[in-house]
Amino acid sequence: MKFRFALASAVLSATLLSPLCLHAQEDTPAAPQQAAPIAPASAQGKAPSETATWTTDQLITATVHQAWLLSGKNEATFFQMVTQLADLSAKNRSLQLPETEEAGRAVGEMIKTAAKKDTDQLLYAVVDAAVRKVGKPL
Repeated sequence: MKFRFALASAVLSATLLSPLCLHAQEDTPAAPQQAAPIAPASAQGKAPSETATWTTDQLITATVHQAWLLSGKNEATFFQMVTQLADLSAKNRSLQLPETEEAGRAVGEMIKTAAKKDTDQLLYAVVDAAVRKVGKPL
């Protein structure tokens, strides 16, 4: 639980999301078919967008910027996406994410730093790289 809270605070900081809002491309992705089930309470008191839905395939192939648009520019929903990708990455790599505040903060900072460098890179690649660094073998 501590991991997710720290991850949320790091990922949701305005320094990550501000560049995404200013990105020149404003196309919205195609309408998704499934809603993500994760709803973190730590997303700065903001509820996820109730209309935000996406498929796993859409999320895996979305750039950082496209995921931000797909989230409806909602920080809590964007955090859901990052959490879903982190869980998927850990599962695919047979890793367990440590449930510590320190690990959550580390992953969040890695994601924030990498995402800011290039908003046109795949969000999954950013999250996967962070998960590989902090995940422990099962």
